[in-house]
Parts: sequence; structure tokens; C-alpha cells
Amino acid sequence: MKVRSEWMLAGVMALSGCTPAGSGGNAAGRAAGSVTEQEQLVGAWQLAWLEGPGPDGKNQRTTDAKGSLIYTADGVVSVQVMFAQAQAAPANAPVQYAQDGYEASFGRYVVDTAAGTVTHHYEGSLVRALLGQDFPRRYEFVDGRLIIRSTRPDEKWSVAWQR
Repeated sequence: MKVRSEWMLAGVMALSGCTPAGSGGNAAGRAAGSVTEQEQLVGAWQLAWLEGPGPDGKNQRTTDAKGSLIYTADGVVSVQVMFAQAQAAPANAPVQYAQDGYEASFGRYVVDTAAGTVTHHYEGSLVRALLGQDFPRRYEFVDGRLIIRSTRPDEKWSVAWQR
């Protein structure tokens, strides 16, 4: 009976498009031999570039920052970014993620494959105002890179990560 309940739960989760963090090895939600989006996220990523509005409002690409993004199979996320200049993060952004040119946060994540989002829930952060909040992010895989964007209409940034 327990096995039937687990399969029913897996079916409901698959139909809803939600993947609980940590279910990356579950074969119920994928075809044989394919890799789920959850499994594609899992691992260590290095920062390729950041893009966002500059002082003139036009998008600018930053390639001289360094960073890492880690997703574990059991649902832990960790992100760190160091800008080349201490004040490189825009002071007029709607949400401040960095302090003195450094961003560091960790917590849990949940993937919603139907919506194409991964939601970060920060349990620790250099910027304490982020603690306990959920941050849904759109994600896509393009040319071997993971592109992440805010779901907020007032945030016009994107970040590219590569293996």
C-alpha cells in the first residue's frame, strides 16, 4: 500500500508540474534515459555574466564579476557573487542582494517545471533583509548555460551560469 501511495503522490506532483527538491533521481516523472530539469540544475555552476540596467537605463553586461551557484539534489541552494568593484551592484535596484560588491545567500529551493521557475527560500544571507523570503526565478537552459531571471516586473536583470 505504501508503494501505491508513493506512486500516486509522484503522479499528482508530475501532473501539477511541481518537483520537490531532492526528487532528482525519481523515475516516475520522466521518460527512460532522459534527464529532468531538476537534475539539470543540480551541481556547481560558475558565473558567466550578469546583465541589468545601467545608470542610463540601458542593459549592460558585466563579465568581470566572479561567482558560484550550487544546487544540491536534496534541495539546498547556495549563491555567491563578487563584483570587480565594491560598489558595482546598482544602489537603485528594487531589491538589494549584495553588500559592498559581494552577494552571498543560502537556503532551500523548489522547482516548478510547468511554470519554468525555481524558487529560492533564503535561510542565510549577507543581506539580512532577504532572510525568510521566497524569490521565484525563471530559468532556462541555453547553449549549455543556465540563465536565471527575476519574475518581478520591476527587476530587469539576468544572470548566466556555466559548468
